[in-house]
Amino acid sequence: MAKLKLENVNKIYPNGFQAVYDFNLEINEGEFIVLVGPSGCGKSTTLRMIAGLEDITEGNFLIEERIANKLSPRERGVAMVFQSYALYPHLSVYENMAFGLELRGFDEDYIEDRVIHTAEILGLSEYLDRKPRELSGGQRQRVAVGRAIIRKADIFLMDEPLSNLDAKQRVIMRSEIIELHRKVGSTTIYVTHDQVEAMTMADRIVVMKDGYIQAIGTPEELYFKPCNAFVAGFIGEPPMNFIDSKVTGSGIQFNQANVKLDLLNTFPVVKEYEDIQFGFRPESILLGHVAAEKMVHLEAEVELTELLGDTANVYANIGAHNIILKVEPYNTPKIKRKIEFSVPYESIYLFDKKTGRTLNV
Repeated sequence: MAKLKLENVNKIYPNGFQAVYDFNLEINEGEFIVLVGPSGCGKSTTLRMIAGLEDITEGNFLIEERIANKLSPRERGVAMVFQSYALYPHLSVYENMAFGLELRGFDEDYIEDRVIHTAEILGLSEYLDRKPRELSGGQRQRVAVGRAIIRKADIFLMDEPLSNLDAKQRVIMRSEIIELHRKVGSTTIYVTHDQVEAMTMADRIVVMKDGYIQAIGTPEELYFKPCNAFVAGFIGEPPMNFIDSKVTGSGIQFNQANVKLDLLNTFPVVKEYEDIQFGFRPESILLGHVAAEKMVHLEAEVELTELLGDTANVYANIGAHNIILKVEPYNTPKIKRKIEFSVPYESIYLFDKKTGRTLNV
């Protein structure tokens, strides 16, 4: 295990493009960190700087308080799993897993012991004689993971390792990687654009956008207490609903919809603002007019419904604003019908329209 630290790290390419801005993060020994964000946000570039595959333009990367900027990947003690399996097609599973140890000069008995032990952990024992083409996608990914962990590295780096798998395989491999991390205990940095992976796997999540860190926190912190509208909209599935609003002397007026909410006493800080965003999560609503204190009542017109089995998504409009509601499948409203729903005060989020900063206190 290793303690890592990134201090004011920037990445600027020779053509002047800056991919990462002022990246600061401390990673504890044995921690599972997930870098998440949309394509092009700088998460993979950051991972490659940690691995030593990209130079750091400015700032420092430290391993156990030692500056590691100039160390080679081998000297950093990292093992990396890529999006592509990067297996040697002409070698068997055994030979693929043993290859790195052979290059480092370990004797055959040690290599055999490590390969057999690692294969048992990953459920690959019966596939050691097979070539990669004879394996499923999930099995190939296990081999790629096995080739990394067999080295007993202090630091595991994973760059979207599940993106080539189908939905069922991704779920299985997520749980296997989590269990593997518990057994091995190495410090792990995992890159993905899938916020479900981030929420289910991470000790802490780093949310990135346009090269900047937007937030760092546990899955619970980022879901329940997002610091800005981007994080609120990125973390959660379906995403949070946002309605552009104006603060008036008597309340909050939805733009392009004849809805006014008297929430100034509940959220007094919004009196200092003019343009805000009213937000609520699809799963936080209750269908119908729920007669209870501290409840907002809204009307919408249903455009589309999606039955997902245990739940249903309802796509609806409030004026010109599109929203998604998550409801119980046996209580799905009809298309083109007007519906009423209620949102508890504690499930309401308000954001400054200009900066995106949350106004909840």
